Amino acid sequence: MEVFREFTFEAAHRLPNVPAGHKCARLHGHSFRVEVHVEGDVDPGTGMVIDFAEIKAAFAPLHERLDHHYLNEVDGLENPTSENLARWIWDRLDGAIPLSGVVVRETCTSGVAYRGPNR
Repeated sequence: MEVFREFTFEAAHRLPNVPAGHKCARLHGHSFRVEVHVEGDVDPGTGMVIDFAEIKAAFAPLHERLDHHYLNEVDGLENPTSENLARWIWDRLDGAIPLSGVVVRETCTSGVAYRGPNR
């Protein structure tokens, strides 16, 4: 079974590697939404795959590093596309919880789903 917890944060960024004149080359911000997905068997004792509080605790240091920051200044996010942000989050949560996916939405209609380096 797969469960997820959603988080939001506000951040600014610019994309340094887009073609000249691209609007995302300019400094701008988003209200990012992140889903952290965890997969596993339901524990018969608790009735849960994982306590949602455990997902929240694992994500808390990342939220602190991302919320109301300039993403280009975060180590590893010098080119902070949604794709790179999803991989950055995965790399920091992998091993702490049984991840199955990270979804990053930078707008209401645009986002990316990352299922790990082998998928």
